[in-house]
Amino acid sequence: MKATRLHAAREMHLDEVPTPEPGPGEALIRVRAVGVCGSDVHYYLDGHIGDAVAQFPFTMGHEFAGEIAALGPGVTSPAVGTRVAVDPAIPCGTCEACLEGNANCCLNVRFPGSAPIEGSLSEYYVHPAHLCEPISDSFGFDDGAMLEPLGVNIHAMRLAKIRPGDTITILGGGTIGLLSLQLAVHSPTAAVYVSEPIPERRALAAKLGATAVCDPSADDPVEWLLDQTHGRGVDIVVEAAWGGDAVDQAVRMAKTAGKLIVIGIPREDKVTFGAGQARRKGLSILMSRRMKFEYPRAIQLVERGIVDLQSLITHRFPLERAGDAFELVSSLKDGVVKAMVEM
Repeated sequence: MKATRLHAAREMHLDEVPTPEPGPGEALIRVRAVGVCGSDVHYYLDGHIGDAVAQFPFTMGHEFAGEIAALGPGVTSPAVGTRVAVDPAIPCGTCEACLEGNANCCLNVRFPGSAPIEGSLSEYYVHPAHLCEPISDSFGFDDGAMLEPLGVNIHAMRLAKIRPGDTITILGGGTIGLLSLQLAVHSPTAAVYVSEPIPERRALAAKLGATAVCDPSADDPVEWLLDQTHGRGVDIVVEAAWGGDAVDQAVRMAKTAGKLIVIGIPREDKVTFGAGQARRKGLSILMSRRMKFEYPRAIQLVERGIVDLQSLITHRFPLERAGDAFELVSSLKDGVVKAMVEM
């Protein structure tokens, strides 16, 4: 089978590799769509994400969907031919975190495209059958691949515990930020603000229902937000950027006793913020980690038209041009939000 693999930072090649065979409890998936995630881009640019270092050649990709091509011993469903979206995280089920109901924080998790586990940018992929979620014919494979980032956002919004009349600011208008926006505007919020430097993303945020949108390259986003809220700040800040000053901005945007939900993964694996402000405000700072089996909820939100996934897919590439997809996403050019690799 063909797979596009990372051979060095910013160097990807289409390779011929053995087709895997499903073992007990597993299914062989004919991969049809793989989304390029910001976390993948860390591997593409640097060869690592935090302390997880790729051994080259390495296959990336964890947002994916396809159809069941074969079943391993003892597996009876989903049936061969079923269209599926894949929940990528494979928790161990036996560590303390799993036993406490926090499988998203599993101490022994295996995750496609997170070193050393090979990812899904290939024609076929083997995965536990019970983590293959059937999708209807009304779903495109690209919609199926987008269920992973949507699930991440559902988990983050559940952490936020939005109350009627809450105000929210979202820092970053990429895939995660714009999915957070769609969930927020369909919650009983009073206002949802977005800060995003890329013009096309700001326009999309406004189209998707943002109360007001800031260009942080033209205006100080904290001053802008405080002006919007008459100096109060907001109840909840969602940080969906790559770090930098975003977390510190979020601390300054939040009202006293507000909440900060951190979803973004910084390239340098560290964040800084004014401790005095955070302490005096008594902020609740919550780090959002993946999701807790959110695919059924995600599917319902899409089927009911509450979340528009297609509006976020701005670019499409074949498998042999996956490297171009990663270069585009890392460059943040051409108004890119979500690049999809399709097979």
